[in-house]
Amino acid sequence: MLSNSLIELDRAHLIHPVSSYRSHEATGVRVLKSGKGATLTDVSGRQLLDGFAGLWCVNAGYGQDSIVEAAIRLAARLAELAPGDLNHVYFTLGGSDAVDSTIRFIRYYYHAKGRPQKDQFISVESGYHGSSTAGSGLTALPAFHTGFGVPYNWQHKIPSHYAYRNPVGAHPQAIIAASVAALRAKIAELGAERVAAFYVEPIQGSGGVLVPPPSWLKAMHAVCKEHDILFVADEVITGFGRVGPLFACEEDDVVPDLMTTAKGLTSGYVPMGAVLMSEGVYNTIADGAGKAAVGHGYTYSAHPVSAAVGLACLDLYENGLLENGRRAGHRLMQGLRALADHPLVGDVRGRGMLAAIELVTDKELKTPLPAEADAARRIFDRAWDNGLVIRAFAQGVLGYAPPLCCTDDDIDGIIERTKTTLDQTLEDKDVRAAMKG
Repeated sequence: MLSNSLIELDRAHLIHPVSSYRSHEATGVRVLKSGKGATLTDVSGRQLLDGFAGLWCVNAGYGQDSIVEAAIRLAARLAELAPGDLNHVYFTLGGSDAVDSTIRFIRYYYHAKGRPQKDQFISVESGYHGSSTAGSGLTALPAFHTGFGVPYNWQHKIPSHYAYRNPVGAHPQAIIAASVAALRAKIAELGAERVAAFYVEPIQGSGGVLVPPPSWLKAMHAVCKEHDILFVADEVITGFGRVGPLFACEEDDVVPDLMTTAKGLTSGYVPMGAVLMSEGVYNTIADGAGKAAVGHGYTYSAHPVSAAVGLACLDLYENGLLENGRRAGHRLMQGLRALADHPLVGDVRGRGMLAAIELVTDKELKTPLPAEADAARRIFDRAWDNGLVIRAFAQGVLGYAPPLCCTDDDIDGIIERTKTTLDQTLEDKDVRAAMKG
C-alpha cells in the first residue's frame, strides 16, 4: 500500500494532467494497486472493471507480460499495416506532440512546394487534438482554451456531425450534406489557396464519443482532395482496434495524407505516439530539405523500449486481440442499447469498443441533466463505488472504451454496473426535480 507520506508528497508536488489543482490538493489521489485483464484493484482491495481502458489506451488489458519482452521493428510493421501509402513513421512521446509534429511537417511541406501562404488549418467543433501549445487550438473544447490564448487566428472550426443534437436532424445524408457544405464554405471564406490542412477524428472521443454517419469521413476527404488540402486523420483514440479494424479510417476506405496515433500503440504501458506520413508528403519534405536537416525532432523519438512495447502490442493485436475486441464490441453495443428504455437514457451511440450513453431528463426535448446535479462528478463517483471505471462527461454523458481483451463476463459486468449507476442517478433529487418540472 502507498504510504501516507507518499500520498501527501503527491498532493503537494505532483501536477496531474487535466485536473483541478486545488481539488487534488483537497482530496488527494485515488491509488490503484494492481491490474489483470480488465480488472483493477485499488489499495483498499476493491475490484473495479475498467470500462474506459485507463484513458482510452490499455487496449490489451493489464498484466500482459509479453509486452516487455519484444524486439524492435516497429516502423516497418506500422507501415505494413497502415492503409494505403502511409509508409513513413515519425515517433513521438504521445498524441499531443504527434499532432504538433503534423503542424510542423505540414508547414514545411508547403514551404518546400513554394506555397508558404497555405497556412490556415481547419478542424471540427467538439474535436480533440491534444493539449500542446499549437494542437490545443485545433482542439475545440473550452477547457483547453481558457487562459491559454488559443485558438490562434490560423485555426478555424466547422460544426460537428453530432447526430443526436444536429440542427439538420439525424438522417445520415442530411448530416453529410451539411458537413460538406460547411467545409466548402469555410474553405471559400479563407481561400483554398491559403488552406493547408483539415484535421478530423474518425469518431470524436473527448467531445462525447460522437459517431459520424457511414461515408461521412470519405465525403470530407473528397472535398479536401478537390481543393488540394491535406487530410489529417487523428487516430490517437480510434487506432489499434478500438472500433474494429486496426485503424478506423479503413472502414470508409480513406487513406489520409497524415495520420496520428498513440494510446493503443503501446497500450499505455510506456509513452509513445507516431505520425504516419504518405509517400507524397514524405517525398516533398525530403526533396525540399535536400542535404539539409529537417529541423524537427525529440530526444526520445523512437525510444527502443517504447518501440519494443509497440511491437509486442502489434503481436497481440494480430494474434487474436483484434478479433476478441470486435466480438466484445458487438456485445458492448448490444448491452448498452438494451438500456435505451431507461428513463434517463436519451441516446446510445458507438462503434466497437468505443461508446457513450447520453442522459436527459426529457427524452422528447432532449433536455440535459441540470447543472446543479453535478452530473460528471456524481456519476463517476457512483460508478466507482459500484466497481466500474467510466468517463463521465459534462451534464451526463457516460463514455466507454474498455480493453479489447474483455471477456463476455467483463462486458456483462460493465452493463450491469452501468444500470445500477443509472438507477441511482434517477434517484438524485436534482434529477428527479428536473424530470417533474
